[in-house]
Parts: sequence; C-alpha cells; structure tokens
Amino acid sequence: MTDSQPRPGGFPRRTALRTLAVSALAAPIALSPLSRAVAAPAAAPLWHPNPATDGTKAFEGIEADRGHQHPGRKYVYVEGDHYRFDIWADDRDTTGGGDRQRTEVKGMVQNGTALKMRDGETWTISYEMYVPSTLHGTSKFTHIFQTKTPSTNGGPWVTLDLTRDGGTELIQARAYANPGSPSIASTRLAPLRDKWITVEWTLTPGSKGAAACVIRDGTGPGAPVAVQGSRTGVTIPDQGDYVRPKWGIYRSVQSAKTDIIDTHLLFRNFQAGRK
Repeated sequence: MTDSQPRPGGFPRRTALRTLAVSALAAPIALSPLSRAVAAPAAAPLWHPNPATDGTKAFEGIEADRGHQHPGRKYVYVEGDHYRFDIWADDRDTTGGGDRQRTEVKGMVQNGTALKMRDGETWTISYEMYVPSTLHGTSKFTHIFQTKTPSTNGGPWVTLDLTRDGGTELIQARAYANPGSPSIASTRLAPLRDKWITVEWTLTPGSKGAAACVIRDGTGPGAPVAVQGSRTGVTIPDQGDYVRPKWGIYRSVQSAKTDIIDTHLLFRNFQAGRK
C-alpha cells in the first residue's frame, strides 16, 4: 500500500471583484509550492510483518508436529524475504486419529499485539503465495488458508482449498461452514503453480457474514485477475470471541498416495487492515 501522491499544480487564477470605483481585472495570485494542497496519506495496514525482523513472532503460534514425532525437522521458518512451510508425507497431526497432517501458523500479531476480527467488522487480508508443483489438489480436504474461532475451535468458516475434480486440480475459496461448502471463487491450479501469485480477501465476520476473494496471476497492482468472487450469508461468526486466520498446509492423508508427498508452501508480503 502506497501513500497518496500530491495533486499536481496549484490553485486557478482569480479575478478581483468589480466595484463601482474599480473595473480593471486583478493580477493572478502567486502561490509558493508549499501552499499547494496535498492529499492526506493513506492509512498504513494494521498488520504488515517483515520476515527478517519479526520472524514467526508475526503470528500467535505455530501448529506443526504437535506429537513431537520428528524433532529434527524444521516446519515453519524464514527463508530470505518469505516464510516457508514444510510438510512430509509421514507427518501426522494429533487430531483426527492419524488421518491428517498439519503445518500451519495462526493469527496476526503486530508489535506484540494480536489483531482480532469480530462480528460486523470488515477486514481486508492480502498476501503473496508460491504453490510448488509438489503440492497437489486432493480428493479429500487440503486447506491452505482457513478461519476459525479460538475459544470454541469453531470452523473452519472460510477456506482456500486445493481440490480435485477428476484429473483437474483446482484452487478454490469456499464458504466451508455453509451447507454444501459452496464456492466463492474457483479456477484451475496448474497455471498458478511455481510462481508468486497474490491472494486478496475481504471478510465480514458474523453468523450471516460476507466473504470475497481475488486471486491474481502474479504480484503488484497490475497483476491480472485469475479469478474473483464474493458471497453474502456466509457463516463466519466470532461466537463471542474473535475470528482468527490460519495459513499453511492442513490436509487429509486419505487422498491418493500420489498426492500426499513431501512438499512446501511459501508466503510473503502479508498485510491486513480493518475498513
């Protein structure tokens, strides 16, 4: 997000009021550059972590290898200008009776304070993401973004999923807690792999909230839109607490073994703000 630029030029030329005694036009008023009107700067995002200085303190916590089965592995860490999330085929989470695996971070922390999305508020969240060819769409669930309510463990409410429709892999934003988990926006995954892409969310928590998602094929303000969509009546309640986003890889291992392989996911340029 950049600050607004000064408006070019100064005020227009003016003429003096005619009076009974004076009928000649007045000379133009001279203005110094400092007297020109300047637009107020745009508000900075509430959350804008820098991997180099904030590290994983940009999040409320990490959820990976919670059963301490692989103490020598690194799961979430800074790599250059981005965060890297690793997962292995033999990882298993402590939930689900061994049918799933998880490498995720949760929450948004800026200067030591957790940001909390509550009912009726509208939040924008954006980030850049790199999906490698080894991270597959699956027949069972694979969430790479989800929203939940911490105090109740309610949700996931809204998710970004890597799914499969026969032989076609999809990236799909979904109102996951609504009946049938309807799509908000969906497109083929293949053209968006092995490159940096941009994901932009607009979320309004509530029992009948709203969600919109834009996925851009590339980075920067001119990146073309690969897919976009929105829904109202979306189940995303704070349940008297708050809604917390999560990023990473959370997937069922009950999909085809050829889809559950060692892989990773990269994120950078996180930003979030409240409208």
